[in-house]
Amino acid sequence: MVERQVSIEKTALAAPVVKAITWRSLLLGLLAIIINTYWVTVVEVRWYSLDGSCLPIFITPVFILLVLILLNGLIQWLAPRYALSTGELIVVYVMVFISETLSGHDMLQNLFGQMNHAFWFDSPSNRWRELFLSYIPSWLAVSDRATLTGFYQGNSSPYSWLVLKEWLVPLTVWGIFVVVLGIWMLCFVALVRRQWMEHEKLVYPIVQLPAAMVQPDAWRNLYRKPAFLYGFILPCIIALMNGLNELYPQIPQFSRYIKLHDMRQYITGRPWDAMNPFQISMYPFAIGLAYFLPLDLSFSCWFFFVLRLAEQVLGAVFGWEQIPGFPFFGQQASGAWLMLGVMAIWASRHWLKETLKVALKPSEQRKDVNEPISFRWAWIGLIISTPALIAFTKLMGMGSLMLTVFWSVFFLFSIAITRVRAELGAPHEIVYAQPRNIVADLFGTSRFSPRELTAISLTHWFNRGYRCHPMPGMLEAFKFAQLFGIAQRSMAWLVFATYLFSIPVTYWANLHVCYREGATARCIGFKAWVGWEAFNQLASWLQAPQQILNPRRIAMLVGAGIVWGLWAIRLAVGSFPLHHAGYALAVSYAMNYFWFAFMISWLAKALILKFGGSRAHRDFMPFFIGLIVGDFTAGSIWAIWGPVRGFRNYRIYIF
Repeated sequence: MVERQVSIEKTALAAPVVKAITWRSLLLGLLAIIINTYWVTVVEVRWYSLDGSCLPIFITPVFILLVLILLNGLIQWLAPRYALSTGELIVVYVMVFISETLSGHDMLQNLFGQMNHAFWFDSPSNRWRELFLSYIPSWLAVSDRATLTGFYQGNSSPYSWLVLKEWLVPLTVWGIFVVVLGIWMLCFVALVRRQWMEHEKLVYPIVQLPAAMVQPDAWRNLYRKPAFLYGFILPCIIALMNGLNELYPQIPQFSRYIKLHDMRQYITGRPWDAMNPFQISMYPFAIGLAYFLPLDLSFSCWFFFVLRLAEQVLGAVFGWEQIPGFPFFGQQASGAWLMLGVMAIWASRHWLKETLKVALKPSEQRKDVNEPISFRWAWIGLIISTPALIAFTKLMGMGSLMLTVFWSVFFLFSIAITRVRAELGAPHEIVYAQPRNIVADLFGTSRFSPRELTAISLTHWFNRGYRCHPMPGMLEAFKFAQLFGIAQRSMAWLVFATYLFSIPVTYWANLHVCYREGATARCIGFKAWVGWEAFNQLASWLQAPQQILNPRRIAMLVGAGIVWGLWAIRLAVGSFPLHHAGYALAVSYAMNYFWFAFMISWLAKALILKFGGSRAHRDFMPFFIGLIVGDFTAGSIWAIWGPVRGFRNYRIYIF
């Protein structure tokens, strides 16, 4: 993998520097954002038939990039002067990718699933009105029943002032919050970019696929290679057969084990039935993605997941499962990811000090002109946005202790996720770990007022899973700029402008789809469960406060200690097969879907390296790239055909 990354870098950097951010690339990117945002909203909110934004590399931007490459190849053949450069193609891809970090599964879709949920689903049976409705600020939610009727039941339109005026204040306030949050993220990645990219030379596995796809010689060195074609065709055949099987059961499916297959149905006796979840999958795209991970990480991901299953079995043998919360995977994951964030900051501490020193120098003495944002402005951005975010949550109702813990956890998680993506490229869904649960585990809930508990529950929407967290995508955009000779400062402006533009476009797409189809009437994928999770937990806390349980605290320390211990061993020994990030990924939700696919890919890569060496490893790369591109293409085509024909199509991911 390292060898491939170096070759891509050399190819891109050796190419003449061209102007990538042009009027046509910007206009094409804006058009692609609108199309992709609406498409993602239709397939994820209305039909729930793709889940393309739940992966570290999103499905639809890759498909859009492939379509652009094919069209551009045709233009290059017919009228070469009008063809897009590789830099322009990457600009369009970056714009679409950054946009989907907001329109995707775990960001603004979740906001619409939660912000008005309590006012619509309040009933005498759940007693929400008397428990906490009065603590929800009026400027954060729509409470008007007439407005919400059209939203939840459909057959209506949001395009009237009577409707829009009800949404105007809460969406504007949340939009400002998202913008300030984006400023914090952009400023931080601008500060650590050179350290992680040029000094530590992290690999950025997620960048490799789009970079390989747009290389000037990709037609000769990738698309026409038999290995790529075999890899591309295989998942297409799988998706075609399995998709037709769902429509016409008389057509045999390719294999029941391609998507999640529950193995617990074959296990009936104790203690083995304690393994939960115990599912296997062989997603072609996951096997392809894992091939680009470091071998020790792909091994650690499935090894620690198997160890996690063994922990459940042992718990059943010795009766530990009777302990409430055992085996405390959520708490282990919380400690592990917090330690990863601390370690990322600690490793960059000297560089951050240097950037601060440079920021304090007079303008003529500062040597940061090639940075995405000058160090002075990056630090100013952090210094302004941090108290602004704290003030926002204080206005929501959080007290000093709660907001300190909340933002400390959120920032550490964000940094850890960004570092893991830059260094390892692995999926980073961590549903088990989030700030509000950590606050409750550390201090109990009786220590906080109902208003404070309501305030922290209102943040559940952007802390539920972190699968399409914007911060890693921002850093990867700067890596694309480095590879393709695009000015870092221009890329920073592009990322920020795209981020701003994507907020109202995502608002429009969600309002349009929900008012037409009905959020709870016909929208299969509407994120109502985000609201149920947030407010059912809140109601439970208010009626039966969660007590401080030392086993939960100990589990956090254990999770943090294991990560630190594995890192220390790797530092002392040098070559060690167990990676500390693999443990963090395994005990959180990230590996539930992928562990078996990662094991297959790890075994294939290990055998290729053992018997063929690095040359064979490079020769097989087109096949694994083909697996990803082919699976994403097949999934995207189904996700077009299904909504157009009005049925819930086969999806290549999850169930």
